[in-house]
Amino acid sequence: MKFYTKSLLVAAVFALTACNTAPKHDAAAQPVDAENDRCGASQYQSYIGKPLSSLDTVKFANPVRAIPHNSAVTMDFNLNRLNFMGDASGNISSVYCG
Repeated sequence: MKFYTKSLLVAAVFALTACNTAPKHDAAAQPVDAENDRCGASQYQSYIGKPLSSLDTVKFANPVRAIPHNSAVTMDFNLNRLNFMGDASGNISSVYCG
């Protein structure tokens, strides 16, 4: 019975810790890592929420991928390439290097 009680207590502690919310990080307050932002993705964060088609008229210095929702992409990693990930409604959901 003691083992069962201890196990129940440990499970309850884990369950309560899972209920805690993670601290919210302010993306604007965090410095940009120059090595991981080699493609300049931080400059294009304002495109999030806009249609992927809004990229058609923009000139980019580095390679760019506009990736529609649920599209197959190659898994090669290129820190100089700018990626615009689309959501189900055709809007840009994230911008990152890779």
